[in-house]
Amino acid sequence: MASKPASDTARYSKRHADILRIVREDGTTAITALARRLAVSAESIRRDVKPLTETGALVRVHGAVALPHHLFEAPFDRRMRENADAKRALARFMAAKIEDGDTLMLDTGTTTSILARELLSKTNLTVITNSSDIARTLSTVNGNTVFMAGGELRGDNGAAFGPTAIDFIRKFRVRHAIISIGAIDAQTGPMDYDLGEAEFAKAVLAQGEHATIITDHSKLGRSGLVKVCDFGDFDRLITDKRPEDGILKKLDEAGTAIEIP
Repeated sequence: MASKPASDTARYSKRHADILRIVREDGTTAITALARRLAVSAESIRRDVKPLTETGALVRVHGAVALPHHLFEAPFDRRMRENADAKRALARFMAAKIEDGDTLMLDTGTTTSILARELLSKTNLTVITNSSDIARTLSTVNGNTVFMAGGELRGDNGAAFGPTAIDFIRKFRVRHAIISIGAIDAQTGPMDYDLGEAEFAKAVLAQGEHATIITDHSKLGRSGLVKVCDFGDFDRLITDKRPEDGILKKLDEAGTAIEIP
């Protein structure tokens, strides 16, 4: 069955149109969030969402709905807006663990980009990253030193990937190695949607005295495309809600801590 364009709302009710509008503005949106925005029950939203998913205007994503292209990573600027409050809270929590003069390595990601902005209160940091956004944010201020990995530059997020970028970061050993991820489930572990991003993220974790994954709750219990690492390859998971029991069990077995602000 051909998918119905998400922009065509003529055949839908006003609430259907409101749902489509909100998802276009916010990106992946939880059923409960839609219910709050539209002042109706979650069950009513589920009934309204059903014809939208049947026609292909929306897709279901673990208790939420999204536009069809959200099956894969959305453009970077849209992802920066998704769950922004949760990401800022996580970034502040992580920033409090970083001291003036620390060394750190950050991969590209919306949460790590927000973390970079929270680090503007710190001084004399040494930062290694493949993200042009993070490099621009932290370079030439507060006595920081920033090294940016070279390689194939991606237009979406302005980050470098490939063997050259990985070889470059392996020259460094830092106190904090921090990555964000696209998904994590109990069966596979941390995952992403792009092979190059997953390979770079795994390399980052190996270069830190403290290896941290920081991700908001929308990634918990979600499956990605490419495995990043095993549960024992990082020291702690920082997230904003308690993961499902299966993930908690795997973290415990690996001796990996979980911290919730």
